[in-house]
Amino acid sequence: MLRRATFVGPLILAAFLALPTAALAGPMTPGERQRLIAHLQMTEDWLVGELEGLSDAQLTFKTTPESWSIKDVAEHLAIAEPQYWTNLEASMKEPVKAGWKPEATDEQMLWYGIDRTNRQRTGEARVPHGQFPSAQASLASFRKLRATMLSTAKASQEDFRGRPFMGGGQDVYQWFLMVSTHSQRHILQIREIKAHPNYPKK
Repeated sequence: MLRRATFVGPLILAAFLALPTAALAGPMTPGERQRLIAHLQMTEDWLVGELEGLSDAQLTFKTTPESWSIKDVAEHLAIAEPQYWTNLEASMKEPVKAGWKPEATDEQMLWYGIDRTNRQRTGEARVPHGQFPSAQASLASFRKLRATMLSTAKASQEDFRGRPFMGGGQDVYQWFLMVSTHSQRHILQIREIKAHPNYPKK
C-alpha cells in the first residue's frame, strides 16, 4: 500500500528543523543518515501520492499559458535529479578537505524546500520539453534514480561533510539534502496548481 506523506510531511520537517546541524567531517552520523533517508522517502512517497489517479485534463492544466502543468513539473524532476546526482558524484571524487566547513547550514537546505516566495527560472537544461511521454513515465524515471540515492544514503561510509560541493559553500551532505528539498519545493508547486479555482475536478 502506498505510504502517503502529504499530511505527515510538516511534522517530519518540524522534527528536522529542531535537530542541530552537525559540523564534523567523517561518515554520516546515525542522526544525519536517518534524517536524509527520511526526507528522501518522504518526498518520493509524497510525489507518488500527488500524481496518483490524476486525469489527463488535471495533469495538463496550466494556471497561465506560460506556467508549468503538473505533467511538466513531474518531467522537470525526472530531468533535474539526474543532473544534480551527477554533480554530487563528481564532488565525491574530490579529496576531503581537512578543516573545511561549509558556509551554508542544513536548515537553509530544508527551508529551500518549504519557502517558495523566492522563485527563479530554472536552467534551460532542466526545462520540460516533452522528453517523457507521460507523467507516469517521468515518475518511473524519478523513482529509479531515487532507489540509487536511498541505497547510497543507507549504506555509504564516505565522508559527505568533508567535501565541498562543486567547490562551493555547501558540503556534499547538504547537497544530498537539497536534491530532496528541491523535489519538495515542486511538490508544493503541484499543490498550488491543484488549489487553483479552475483546476479540473476530474
